[in-house]
Amino acid sequence: MITTTRTTADNINFKNLVVLLDEVLKIKDGEDHHFYAQYDTLDKINNVVVCYQDDIAIGCGAFKQFDSNTVEIKRMFVLPDFRGKGIASLILKELEVWSSELKYISFVLETGTNNPEAIALYIKSGYEIIPNYGQYENVATSVCLKKSIR
Repeated sequence: MITTTRTTADNINFKNLVVLLDEVLKIKDGEDHHFYAQYDTLDKINNVVVCYQDDIAIGCGAFKQFDSNTVEIKRMFVLPDFRGKGIASLILKELEVWSSELKYISFVLETGTNNPEAIALYIKSGYEIIPNYGQYENVATSVCLKKSIR
């Protein structure tokens, strides 16, 4: 049975999945990895969703406040054996519902041009590509997206 759990960045299953995510990103990002890694710390992340099949953690995602109306989706990852089964969509939807319950009305995120599967997921989920924001503004390998619920 597939379930999701709301938790924090202290969750050991989340931490273990993030280690695997960082290993994948290190390969995908290549020489850009150090730049991106500095923005992927867990210190400001308090809202985490971990997805389980039975008792095995198979995916995760998180959000942190971006501004008073917006959260930034972070640390989305699904174990390779569970990809293509709707797990990432399930995690993303739970993050959106949770942040909406906290009165946020929009979501932003950044991913890389080297991650077309993620871009496709977000577009399929109603996100639109926007001009790169903040630290990603002049980064050619970044793709920023946004979704509003109002």
